[in-house]
Amino acid sequence: MSNSRSDPLLLGQRIVAILETGLRTATYKLATLMALIDYAIEHAPDDPADTLTVPIPDLAHRVLELYWQQVRPFEGRQLRQSTQERARIPQAALELRRRAGVETSGTSLAVARARAPAAYDEAIETITLCLAQQPLHRLQRLPGTTSSDCFLYDDTPLHDKITRRSLRAMNDAITLKPGVATGLARLAGLLKPALEIMWVEDVRRMNRFLEQDVPDVAGHLFGRERIGLSVVRAPLKDAFGPRCFYCNRELGRSSPVDHVLPWSVLGIDGLANLVLACARCNTDKRHSLPSVEIIDHVLGRDRQVLEEIAAAIEWPTQYDRVVAAARGIYRNQPPGTPTWAGVGSTTRLDLSYPRWWLTIDAGDEMGQPVIRPLR
Repeated sequence: MSNSRSDPLLLGQRIVAILETGLRTATYKLATLMALIDYAIEHAPDDPADTLTVPIPDLAHRVLELYWQQVRPFEGRQLRQSTQERARIPQAALELRRRAGVETSGTSLAVARARAPAAYDEAIETITLCLAQQPLHRLQRLPGTTSSDCFLYDDTPLHDKITRRSLRAMNDAITLKPGVATGLARLAGLLKPALEIMWVEDVRRMNRFLEQDVPDVAGHLFGRERIGLSVVRAPLKDAFGPRCFYCNRELGRSSPVDHVLPWSVLGIDGLANLVLACARCNTDKRHSLPSVEIIDHVLGRDRQVLEEIAAAIEWPTQYDRVVAAARGIYRNQPPGTPTWAGVGSTTRLDLSYPRWWLTIDAGDEMGQPVIRPLR
């Protein structure tokens, strides 16, 4: 009989069961799980049964990304994310915004990091320690118990008084148990929407001024308004022409900027994941996974051109991250999964034909993906 690590659905049920029992006093557990899912997607092991080492500072960066837009005022007020007065993670995001000079703007985290690198490093240090002291060592604990059911990772070295020095002694990392990383990657499309729903409910509960008719709290929290992508429209049009990336139809002046790997699956705003699309293709594609041929096409764009655009407008390409995410997403889809191939058209997923982006190393010594050249 399969256990929860070898059966993704059982793994998902255990995660949801732990989150739904008891009262969450902050949104940190939800943020940590979402960050773990994204890391698992981008670093999916070649062997589905393998373990996966996850650097906590990498999780801290992903958690900071989640809160980056959320800490902006909503309806003129700051949204509480914790029942405690001292909310370290949102405060770290706000302090970085202040020091980067982007207090309430839609400026991306990557730009803020480039403008205030020391402040960014301090934010990551703060969030790393907070994750170890709070959500990571409580994530697998049922209410009323003092011990964890370590079905995701061994959390015994973690506790609410752990120091930064002690974390470094354990290599600043946790290790997902065999099969967990693959399970999280496969369940991303189901778990992330559920986590978002819980997050919105928690924020409503913690902010009494949010009545049920307050418009689009979820949009503010999870980027349905998204960061301002209009700045990339003209450079992409100049570099690749005024035509829809998907159907080659000539574009109007305010054509949509589309995330090729859907925002709902993995929120990557780098230029490597952005294209210009006509309204018809953008609407029809929505949250669908595109065909592998579309991924071949988007990753085959001139990388040097993307880097030149990035330098000119202070916008990251995130090329390696997009490659790693595509690899993790598509390798964890069942064969024959329908994928979007154009307006009114789908194609079944077939990975039997070798594609270079499906074979990348897990990462270099800094934890960044390393792309093997096409041979």
